[in-house]
Amino acid sequence: MNNNSSFDVRDLGYIAVFAALISVLAFVSVPVGVLGVPIVLQNTAVILAGMVLGAKRGTLSVILWLAIGLVLPVISGKTLLTAIVGPTIGYLVGYIVATALAGFIAYKAPRRRGALIGYLAVAGVLGLLIEYGFGIVGLVFRAGLDWGTAFTSQLVFIPTDLIEVIFWIAIAVAVHMAFPGLRPQKIITA
Repeated sequence: MNNNSSFDVRDLGYIAVFAALISVLAFVSVPVGVLGVPIVLQNTAVILAGMVLGAKRGTLSVILWLAIGLVLPVISGKTLLTAIVGPTIGYLVGYIVATALAGFIAYKAPRRRGALIGYLAVAGVLGLLIEYGFGIVGLVFRAGLDWGTAFTSQLVFIPTDLIEVIFWIAIAVAVHMAFPGLRPQKIITA
């Protein structure tokens, strides 16, 4: 991304590619629990978008994916209109916030590999916590669960989500090492 606030064609391409990636990964879905809220790759793919593209471009890729979901069933095989009336609405809102937070943290990371891994780990875990938090709110208000049940219903997702985030961290580190220009250089002034 160039140093000013405008986007260039490359930025738009990155946004579109990540929206497409999230769309494809949304079809990897395993229903669990009584509510059938699935284990999906889309929830961690949105965090990857933030880790690789930063807060602004990553969030725009998630918003584009949701917009595509208005007409195509790219949200775990559903359209956005179907998903927002169900118990997963909280997660969908959480995806936007989690991506922005993960991207903000990732783009604050030093360029050294070890430090980058640490920042991305924090970004991934906090992103998941944001998603779970919004998901709990959605389950309480849309599925009629009490807060305790909504909270404990998240526990089944933690192991697979953490494995996914570790995998995405490895990918994000590789991308940032291979394409150092993806993140803007910090300009140091005296």
